Amino acid sequence: MNQRFALPDVGEGLTEAEIVSWKVKPGDSVAVNDVLVEIETAKSIVELPSPYAGTVAELLVAEGETVETGSDIIVVSDGADAPAAAAAPVPAQPTAEEGSGATLVGYGTREGTPRRRRGAAARTPGPEVRPEVPAVSAHVLAKPPVRKLARDLGVDLAAAQATGPGGTVTRADVLALVPTPPAEPERRFEQHERERHVPIRGVRKATAAAMVESAFSAPHVTVFTTVDATRTMKLVQRLKTDPEYAGIRVSPLLLVAKALLVAVRRNPDINSTWDEKNQVIVVKNYVNLGIAVATPRGLLVPNVKDADAMTLKDLAIHLNELAGTAREGKAQPADLSGGTITITNVGTFGIDTGTPILNPGEAAILAVGKISQRPWVHKGKVKPRHLVTLGLSIDHRMLDGESGSRALADIAAVLEDPARALTWS
Repeated sequence: MNQRFALPDVGEGLTEAEIVSWKVKPGDSVAVNDVLVEIETAKSIVELPSPYAGTVAELLVAEGETVETGSDIIVVSDGADAPAAAAAPVPAQPTAEEGSGATLVGYGTREGTPRRRRGAAARTPGPEVRPEVPAVSAHVLAKPPVRKLARDLGVDLAAAQATGPGGTVTRADVLALVPTPPAEPERRFEQHERERHVPIRGVRKATAAAMVESAFSAPHVTVFTTVDATRTMKLVQRLKTDPEYAGIRVSPLLLVAKALLVAVRRNPDINSTWDEKNQVIVVKNYVNLGIAVATPRGLLVPNVKDADAMTLKDLAIHLNELAGTAREGKAQPADLSGGTITITNVGTFGIDTGTPILNPGEAAILAVGKISQRPWVHKGKVKPRHLVTLGLSIDHRMLDGESGSRALADIAAVLEDPARALTWS
């Protein structure tokens, strides 16, 4: 009997998705929870597992096509209508690296059912077959996205030097085992081209809609300040050599995030949402801290849930993991929703400052410029100091200039003297 699998809503009420790549082809045998396809929603790339066991009968949608939620995309046959004398399908061989049990979007965790090797029963192994990961990898501590990255790259997790907390293999540990590929050539127009048409879809489509909504619904006001962040830079260097932070990437952004969290505690109104329907301003007593991440697919803003309740070390770990997952295109819809306040680090691109546009619904967003040594008057003398320019955009419906300025002044004060993060309540 043929089972038709419809595109599900993978979260947050999404209405459509693009078929990025099929992981099966007609004739392949599949088990429940085997990955069928990668789809790109307005927020992330998601793997869809099979709810059925059987043989792939037909792919109903081609790669690159966008389909609506609820549309049939694949047909799987359970073989019930096949002749009795037909040969039984060859069972998929287990691969030892599976066993994390977690799926991004699934129908329950498999127990003892390994993920199928694509086309194991339908083709003869050849030189292009991806190398198997040795069985010892199953005993290595690593999160599902890291395990998948290792499989995609043909890397043995057991060979990685685990630098994550508790001996966990991180994304950086896996990438360290891969030779650096040559840089891709700059994309240029062909000689005969005068224009290039880029489809508006996926992340770019969602970003455009969100920015238009925000720009024309929330009255933006931005305040700026230049900060002497020399003490912050010294603290960053100390943390990098602290054994407690071994294997954890520490950057100035971590201390900027901490400074913003301190400012939220002292100025809770900047962590608010405008509720038009109920005509109330909702002041949040928790902080889901969004970090804007530039990815090959466009700008994503994953957020660290309850960041205000974390230690500095835990905050560093979560920021690194979330940013890495977003760059891999594997951020879950839940990671990209529910943010309450955002940081965008334009300094990464060598930019001094900018006027950031609010994420829809949020009251404030902080832009962080590049940190560089420049002349500065310090203790009555002109000295080279590490300076950074901050820009805080606020929704003038919820906050006035005084509120925004006080919050920005608090952020600046903590970056000038990080000890304030301990003394301010």
